[in-house]
Amino acid sequence: MTVSVIIVNWNSKDYVRQCLLSLAAHCRSVEHEVIVVDGASFDGCGEMLAREFPAVVFVQSPDNVGFARANNLGTRQAKGRYLWLLNPDTVVHEDSLGILVEGLASLPRAGAVGCRLLNRDRTLQTSCVQAFPTVLNQALDSEFLRKRYPLSSLWGMAALHTTPPRPAEVEALSGACILIRQEVFKAIGGFTEAYFMYGEDLDLCFKVRQAGHAVYLVPGTSLVHFGGGSSSQAASAFSIVMMRHSVCRFLRRNRGPFSALAYRGTQAVTAVARLLLMLPLMLFGNRLVQHGKGSLRKWTAIFRWSVGLGVAHRPKAAKPR
Repeated sequence: MTVSVIIVNWNSKDYVRQCLLSLAAHCRSVEHEVIVVDGASFDGCGEMLAREFPAVVFVQSPDNVGFARANNLGTRQAKGRYLWLLNPDTVVHEDSLGILVEGLASLPRAGAVGCRLLNRDRTLQTSCVQAFPTVLNQALDSEFLRKRYPLSSLWGMAALHTTPPRPAEVEALSGACILIRQEVFKAIGGFTEAYFMYGEDLDLCFKVRQAGHAVYLVPGTSLVHFGGGSSSQAASAFSIVMMRHSVCRFLRRNRGPFSALAYRGTQAVTAVARLLLMLPLMLFGNRLVQHGKGSLRKWTAIFRWSVGLGVAHRPKAAKPR
């Protein structure tokens, strides 16, 4: 077996179906198996697969163990030389698997590769490559600065702008699409299971590079990533806080406790500044009031987390039907 495709489902049955249909239609050049792990959502995904995709290996986790552990569960069933870690809310429109396999095989130093991710409207999703979190790039992170200085090493996006496009080494890839050699995945211990959701892709790429391998963006293909197909069904406060919590965990594990503490501090300062600017603006017009309420909840949740008052509660598993 050449490739094992690993897909983690959490209340994303319809996305899983759409993803598998696109794989069947476009990815035929490389022998592959598909393994779907359900993180205790019990949303009927197993029944749908048995009915419509009987060749797919289905793994039912009795508990919502998170993205990292669920992927690791799937890889234990894998027989392929390569693992394609793929989000359920992705759709391929060409033989992306064949192109990625060829790219990984032709790059001797590469331990893992990824490709461009596109939004629903086919615009580029710049988060498909990233720099590893630092206190500085997290403090300065904003859409305005990313657009104004896209080649800055702060964001790690320069590979998206190479002319002509060519394979380029990057720091980290989005976990929505990573093709990794199984021997490398096993050697680095797979995903770090301390991450429940978010940050595990950064940590995986960090471990690949620490083990002496390179991580590459292969520009010859792309796939559509709808984004939030699973997580959008969880409470927004959970996602907001969990993203910060995961970055903090990454910094503590890989940069030391002082970096993690400094990150919390900068998030607290940023949250206070945003809240102070937001309150006067909410006095003007219904639109600003409605928009401001969402932002107010967001930055309040971030502030509470940054000072140790907000706890990210994991979404509970659904009851088996």
